[in-house]
Amino acid sequence: MTDRRGVVDKRAENLMPGVPYVRGWARARRGADTLAAQLTALGLEPDFPGLTADVNVSGDGLVRLGIVRPEAALMLAELIVSGLAAEMPTPAGRPQEAASTRPNASAA
Repeated sequence: MTDRRGVVDKRAENLMPGVPYVRGWARARRGADTLAAQLTALGLEPDFPGLTADVNVSGDGLVRLGIVRPEAALMLAELIVSGLAAEMPTPAGRPQEAASTRPNASAA
């Protein structure tokens, strides 16, 4: 079973012969370690206590963020948006607008 993007099968709890689980898990571990290092550098490590590497039944590596507070998810989303905005070229003479994922309080 996969999600709508065909990415996430069920977790590998019963291993099948011939599936490269170790390779997938090792790749996921590298991704989880890299993300953990960045979260630590930003002081956000305590907000993602469930960050771990995993593997699905197909041997694909997965990085699990675990259960996080809504504020932690919002912070991560804002960091992603800020990073993307910093990489986007701006037309000459136009200031770059700051993107925000926070909902507009007046739009209630």
